[in-house]
Amino acid sequence: MNREQTSRLLQQHGAVMVLGLLVIVGSLAFDTFATPTNAASVVVSSSFLAIIAIGMTFVIISGGIDLSVGSLFVLGGVLAAYGSQYGMLVALLLPLVVCGVVGLLQGLVIARTGMAPFIVTLAGLLGVRGLMLAISDEGATTYLVKDQAFAALGQGELLGLSYPVYVTIALALIAMVLLQRTGFGQNVYAIGGNEQAAALMGVPVARTKVLVYVMSGLLAGLAGALNAARLSSGVTILGIGLELDAIAAVVIGGTLLTGGAGGITGSVAGVLLLGVIQSLINQVGSLTSAFQQVVSGAFLALVVVAQRLLSKAQRLT
Repeated sequence: MNREQTSRLLQQHGAVMVLGLLVIVGSLAFDTFATPTNAASVVVSSSFLAIIAIGMTFVIISGGIDLSVGSLFVLGGVLAAYGSQYGMLVALLLPLVVCGVVGLLQGLVIARTGMAPFIVTLAGLLGVRGLMLAISDEGATTYLVKDQAFAALGQGELLGLSYPVYVTIALALIAMVLLQRTGFGQNVYAIGGNEQAAALMGVPVARTKVLVYVMSGLLAGLAGALNAARLSSGVTILGIGLELDAIAAVVIGGTLLTGGAGGITGSVAGVLLLGVIQSLINQVGSLTSAFQQVVSGAFLALVVVAQRLLSKAQRLT
């Protein structure tokens, strides 16, 4: 294996390797770390962020960014809880439709005007947060989940894992196929690699950009709806900073912030890595949850530096 192949392997699967190493270290250091209960807790708590990270992976590979997903997550939960009084179907469709429309509008603005995704989705973050506060009387009203079938979607279990975990696995598998085995996925890579060259080759740049932001909005809304079902309420204080967690997980998983490279496996590994770090901090006991942000931030900085060095190594070979 030459240097270029080694660099590419580390960039694409480094998060999986580090995740495996941390699991081994945690298992040896703490008796309660490798228990089925703790493993299930990490997987379940990570599933909602993983759903958002799947959509974020498509966005970042295409060369964009979506800062609105945290607010869409909260809005999706509030709308799902509100809609549950009309049945399970409304509880699921209402957040998907609204969050999908927000993603569509953001995608159209970015694709048609050429505005920076950072600015457009930052406006989306603020606008969606304001919409959520308006619906919930500035957070004073917390809607409770009325439909038991919808609540079971978030709280029911199969083989020790809640249903959202299986939803996440199914979505990840579909996203892998979509990204690696379809023309749409290849278009996403092409646009992220070189948008001008992709346009000259006939790639539908505008349509592809719109679709990735619609996908990101839909998945953020779905994650919020499933979380509301799990908590039996549309909690309005959640989701603050969640967009940064999603971006961190995707980048830690090997997706380049500049676009054109990355994958779903790495992003899911990045999400689990953040979850394992939090679990290890909890195992220590003497450290607060705020320390997890310090560790995650330091780890993200190291990954970005490593990506930079690996990219240079590939160009030199």
